[in-house]
Amino acid sequence: MSSNASSTTSSTTSAIGASTLGALMVEGVAALNAANIENARMDARILLARAAGVDGGRISAWPEDEVSADQVAVFQDMIARRARNEPVGRILGERDFWRHTFKLAPDTLEPRPDSETLVEWAIDFLEDNDAPRIIDFGTGTGCLLLSAIGDLPGATGIGLDISEGAVACARENAKLLELDDQVAFRVSDWDSALSEAERKDGFDLVMSNPPYITAAEMETLSAEVQKFDPRRALTDEGDGLAAYRVLSNVAFDLVRPGGLVIFEIGRGQEKDVGQLLVEAGFVGVEYREDLGGIVRCVAAKKTRCSVGRCVI
Repeated sequence: MSSNASSTTSSTTSAIGASTLGALMVEGVAALNAANIENARMDARILLARAAGVDGGRISAWPEDEVSADQVAVFQDMIARRARNEPVGRILGERDFWRHTFKLAPDTLEPRPDSETLVEWAIDFLEDNDAPRIIDFGTGTGCLLLSAIGDLPGATGIGLDISEGAVACARENAKLLELDDQVAFRVSDWDSALSEAERKDGFDLVMSNPPYITAAEMETLSAEVQKFDPRRALTDEGDGLAAYRVLSNVAFDLVRPGGLVIFEIGRGQEKDVGQLLVEAGFVGVEYREDLGGIVRCVAAKKTRCSVGRCVI
């Protein structure tokens, strides 16, 4: 953002002194438009609803409703933060994903709709299992694991992340969703936090949304992502495939015969990641697209083998 845009935003947001929902909405939209924020009206509505403690529909239905001075101050601060490219989810401290709302932390990515492709596939695969076991690498907020387990009666799982802040956030989300008796979240460098018994027992599903953005691609991302998402959760600072090289082999060791591994991937990575899974010993590589038509997930199975016969 240019210095001129910054000063315009600052002066506009500091001028917000209205005390009704309608007037605050007008001024908030103007401030975000001046800062070149896309979806200014939607963002202002979401932030005003939170600041004023009302449903978003009330802003249009009763714009004459008065807002307290404290609420005006909260809204002003929110608008100023959004004008500096801070995402709405970061400002609110939470993000909706699948069927739930997840708390965020500085060490976690914001859950994004594209990742629901992985959750849907996991549920499709496990819905007929009586008590499936899932492990999630790079769990972040825990959104993938908790969303899947919440839709699978009797399911249990383990979420691993190298970040203590992410693990603390995931544990909080598990409690809020009343799923903390079905999951365990641990700080772990890859699978180092697993016990020998857990390794031996194995898992029906291994899932992960690892850092897959290349170092070069990082420079093309939006200011919202570059400034506010944790970099190490986005990129391996290389070709974007480093995590898959490790996880393909780790997953093969942990998944039970007949089980599945699902990875979220970046645009154009499906063939490379699929080949890594085959090299690790998996078979039946498949792909699924997100709502935008981009291949977002790759999956493969571990065969069930008996004497002289193997089946997927």
